[in-house]
Amino acid sequence: MSFTSLFEFKNRDEISMFHPIDDRVMGGVSRSALVASEDQTATFTGVVSLENNGGFASIRADLRHSDLSNGKRVVLRVRGDGKRYKLRLANSKSFDTVVYESSFLSSIGSWKEIELLFSSFKPMWRGKAVDDAPEFDSAEVFSLGIMIAEKQAGEFNLGLEWIRVYP
Repeated sequence: MSFTSLFEFKNRDEISMFHPIDDRVMGGVSRSALVASEDQTATFTGVVSLENNGGFASIRADLRHSDLSNGKRVVLRVRGDGKRYKLRLANSKSFDTVVYESSFLSSIGSWKEIELLFSSFKPMWRGKAVDDAPEFDSAEVFSLGIMIAEKQAGEFNLGLEWIRVYP
């Protein structure tokens, strides 16, 4: 089956494309990073703190392939800590924009493929649903992010092997 590769984390240049955007932007103290792992994967890791009205950590990267209209779903190969994460896609190049997100629960210990249909992505802005936003447009996707939020305080670790788009 054909697919479009968004990120293959054995490529260290792709890991360096991700930058943290944590609740520090609003006075919180959470912190995160995407780091290379020894097994040619990456790990989204850090600490979520609820101090100073915080509570989220995220990473974001610009996409090289912005037209994903040949696909219907994003598939991530992950190994996690049992916590809930969000995959976030943006239809705008603007930093502070509506994003489209879909949540998934990570599995503890073993690698697992998580499938998220484009139709499952909901428009959000600063953690709140946006009822009057346009539908997600897979033909113009400019950035991809991963977030942990929902008051899941403490350390987190989400292994990432790859992220792909499938028909």
